[in-house]
Formats: sequence, C-alpha cells, structure tokens
Amino acid sequence: MSRTNDLRPPAHSHSLAGLRPRSLSGPLTSSAFFDYGFHYSTKLRAHSSCINALALSSNGGRFLASGGDDLDVHLWDFHQEDIKKPYHTLVGPRNNIFCLEFSHSNQFLFAGGTDTIVHQYDVSRLEIGPLSKLPMNMVREHDTIRDVTCSPFRDEVFLSGSENGRIIQHDARLSFSPNIRTADIIQLTAEVTSVQFHPTVENLFITSDSDSNVCLRDTRMAFGPRKSRSNEGIVRTFHTTIARRNIGSMSRPEPSSVAFDREGKKLAITSLHYYPTIYSLSDTYPLAICTGNSVARSPGQRTYSNSCTMKHGCFGGPDPMISDDDYYLGGSDDFCGYLWKIPPVEQLMAQREEIPAHEWRLDGSNIVGFTENADSSKFIPTELSTPSAVLKGHNSIVNTGLIHPQFPLILTSGIESTITLHSPFPSCPFSRQLSLTPQEVRQLPSSTTPEEARVIDSLLLGVEPAFRETADEAEMDTIRLFDRILRMEGGADPFEVLPWVQTSEDTDDSSSDTSMV
Repeated sequence: MSRTNDLRPPAHSHSLAGLRPRSLSGPLTSSAFFDYGFHYSTKLRAHSSCINALALSSNGGRFLASGGDDLDVHLWDFHQEDIKKPYHTLVGPRNNIFCLEFSHSNQFLFAGGTDTIVHQYDVSRLEIGPLSKLPMNMVREHDTIRDVTCSPFRDEVFLSGSENGRIIQHDARLSFSPNIRTADIIQLTAEVTSVQFHPTVENLFITSDSDSNVCLRDTRMAFGPRKSRSNEGIVRTFHTTIARRNIGSMSRPEPSSVAFDREGKKLAITSLHYYPTIYSLSDTYPLAICTGNSVARSPGQRTYSNSCTMKHGCFGGPDPMISDDDYYLGGSDDFCGYLWKIPPVEQLMAQREEIPAHEWRLDGSNIVGFTENADSSKFIPTELSTPSAVLKGHNSIVNTGLIHPQFPLILTSGIESTITLHSPFPSCPFSRQLSLTPQEVRQLPSSTTPEEARVIDSLLLGVEPAFRETADEAEMDTIRLFDRILRMEGGADPFEVLPWVQTSEDTDDSSSDTSMV
C-alpha cells in the first residue's frame, strides 16, 4: 500500500489574517485575495532552458514537478520554509519534455515529450526518501508524446496521446511489453494535441487533435475487442469552428490543450490564433471566450494573444472546500499570464446569443460565432474581456500556468528558464522574499540587430553560439529567437492562416451525443 503525499499546512505556516494586503478591505476571504490581485512574485531557479511542463501532486499540491528543454525533472517541496532549490531531481527523457502528470495518490510521476517514450517514476516515497533518480519503467511510442493523463481513481492506469494520432491506454499493473495491444489503441487521422481524463467519472476522457476535433470519449467504447467498440468511443463532439460575419468565411483554430475544472462540469480549450474558450460539458457550443481586450494599454502595447507556442491553461479557485473552480488561467504571447473569473454556467448560458443560419448575413460587423457548419446556427459566446489579474514579471512568452489548490498562489513558466510564483502577499509559508512584481512589460523589439541575427541563425542551424559566457546570455539568445518568431507569426488572423472550407463529408458527418454526462 503506497503512501499518499497529501498536503497539510506546515506548522510554520502563516495565517491568512497575518498576510492581509494593506489596501485590501472587507471580509477576509480567499476569494478576496484572488480578486485583489497577485502583485508579488519570486523566481524558482534550477532549469537552464525553456520550461514546458508543470504539474502539482495530487491531494493538495505539496510537490511541484517541472520539466522542459534541459531534460531534467525537478521536484519542489512546498513544505520547505523557503524554497531555494529543488527538493529532488529526476533524470528526465533524452529530448524535450512536453508533459508531466502525478498519478491519483502520487505513487507515480509520468513524463513524456519528443523522445517518444513515457517515463514512469516511482515517487511513492517522495515525502520520506531516498528516491531513485531513474525511471522504473519506460513505455516506447512511435512519435512525439503531446500529453499524458492519469486515471482519477487508479494509480496504474494512464492514457498517452502522440503526434502520430495514437491514443494509448496503459495499465502499469501489467507487464510492459515492446508491443502494445491493438485493443489498447485508438488511431486518429490527425495529431493528438491533448488528452485528459474526466476528474470524477472514471470511464470518460476528452481529446483534441490538429484537425480541431475536440471529443468526449468513453473508454468502454473506445478500447477493447473490435466488436465492443463504437465510433472510437466518441459520446460528444464540441463545436470549434468559427465564422466571422463581415467576411463570410470560417476557420478551425487548432487546439493545443484542453482542461477540465475540478468537478468536470466545465472544460476550456486553448487554441492557436484564438482565445481560451469555455464550455459546459453538457453543451456542444461554447459559453464564453476569455480575452484581454478591455485591459488599458499604451499605444502599440499588446494584449492577450496566442500565435506561436503550445499553451496549457488550468481551472482553479481560492477555496476548493466551498466553491467551484471559478477562475481560469492561461499564458500569452505578450509576456503575461491572464487570470479570468468565470461566471456561473447558468448565467453564461442565458447571455449567449444564437443567430439562425438564415439571419447570418454579411454586414459590416466583425462578430464571430461558433457553428457546426455553414448551414447551421451561429452561437456567440459571452466575451470575458476583463481579466481578474494580469500576471507580469516575464521577459518572454508564457506557455504554462497552474493555480495552487490550497494556497492563493499561481505558478507560470514558458520560454525563460525560471518558474514565477505569484502571490497577493510579500511572504508566504514557503517563500519569505517575494518582491513587488515589475509592472513594466518588456516590449517586443521592432527589428533584429545584426548581432542578434547571427545568434538566431546559429540556433536555427542547431549550432551553439561560441561567444556565450553566462547562462543569462544563453537564455537571452533563446528569447531573441522567439522574438523573431513573434515578429513573423504573432497576431495572425485565424481566418487568413487557418481558413476552413466545408466539404460534403463535413456536412454528412453527424456528431455523436449520447447524453452520458
């Protein structure tokens, strides 16, 4: 019987009453802290390159796992009085890490990425040590692994999704074999971009792929003998096609990640060249899009955008014991993280507008609606244009964010080699030296200098520049590379770069919806 790494506030923990920001008035509640903002931050420094993946341990989030392009998996302990370095470091995959996931009771940690192998680590003794740095099992796939998700009830069961279109059901209780059973594979026609188990219903999971399909599936219909399978397990397909009124065209932005809230009642889709989009699990059309359009900016300053990298967001809330996950966190190309407060589903449903197909005529407005096809009604979700908080303190793109399940704490990472901890307070139980976060956001240079161009050309050719002297210079080179990508691709219009023309096959393809949730 493995131990569960639960998180109980350590004995040295501050009380919330002792951490009230001076300008915060009214009832002292966790929700008030979230709405007040996250004005303080500190950095966790151990990585030497981009940090692509963050994961908090189950049952309270005591441990944070981080991984990326430097191939190390660092584990950070939030029971430490002042986090300065990782609590433990694992030998990671041989190539860039894209995903990390703790199992249900923290017996295992799984890691995957571009080396086509899922690494399974035994972390059941993480609280007490010693802990092996090496994986206990390695499951080989045949392409880059984009996501790994663990069963909400069984430590040994997990799913992986890869760029060859395969979704594989694994069971660590069985002897791992080089040959994966056909009965445990779904083969899609497009790259898998995300796969996530439902947090409370054991047999449900959601997938997204590069053809913009987002589907809720049932393991009982997706895997097993051919005779027991049905429609690749699909029980509901969520509509992601967008149409813009003033140009009469459609687009299908590519989803890079999907996320459930804690109860599995809501899901969010983060897509390339579009905004994070909120759905109710019981409705195939979206309820809200999360933008930063109302944020006051100086002339020429950017706001929320997602055009260049794979983004991963998450739901969360200030008090898991008494409230739903009513916030959503996402990263942006404008070097900030964004936190939106999500109104109740019933409110968003009432605000959503439906326009019948025969009324969707060309006019001068740039209204965007979601639709099943050109001949279907258009649904206009509520725009959440005012973020609850804009999380600054980064010098480049923010790709990944987590909301801590127990403390008013947000973690963000991306192109830089540091993890940023954001807090409403100047101190917290595990860090005593938080500083006010700089409010000036680094501006994207309008052009590349000749010196920078030589560095970037070397990086694109896979050659390390010989004149680097410090780790900071190496990080700045990476930032310059992504600055160039942003200048080339940033702010792209999805209707121009991802146009979609409906075919007869699209019209004939009916979405499954067996109303199982």
